[in-house]
Amino acid sequence: MSSSRRGLLLGLAGASLSAVTLAGCGFELRQPARVSFRSIALVGFARRSPLADELKRQLERQVQVLNTPDKAEVVLQALDDVREKSVVASTAAAQVREVQLRLKFNFRVRTAGGRELIPRAELLVTRDMSYSETAALAKEAEEAELFRDLQSDVVAQVMRRLASVSV
Repeated sequence: MSSSRRGLLLGLAGASLSAVTLAGCGFELRQPARVSFRSIALVGFARRSPLADELKRQLERQVQVLNTPDKAEVVLQALDDVREKSVVASTAAAQVREVQLRLKFNFRVRTAGGRELIPRAELLVTRDMSYSETAALAKEAEEAELFRDLQSDVVAQVMRRLASVSV
């Protein structure tokens, strides 16, 4: 048997042993939070809100997302959906060296009848990012990616809070 073939077989054996070991220890990837209601309406979001779009995609895996809040069991009302960028460090020559990205989401959850399920809540997530004028295009792409990550974090937090709701 050639050494490359032996190496391949050893690699496959090691991978299968790892899989068996992980399965035996109870390791399992984190699953999305499960909600206990059947329908929800999202109101108060901006017309083309990326946060609302991702939240809707996550919710549609479990419940029916309705356009009319009066027919939904649960209504999630967005009060604020703000993306901010601020300078946190600069050089003596006033060149930006570090910025902070913030995503703030204020919301509340109620029934169609108006009973409050989650009072006004604020989620604020931040990321720091180094900045260089010489790599402005790359930093712009990095900023967009970081905002997508912040948005995913907020959506996961909202989903966990919705899982705690009982109608």
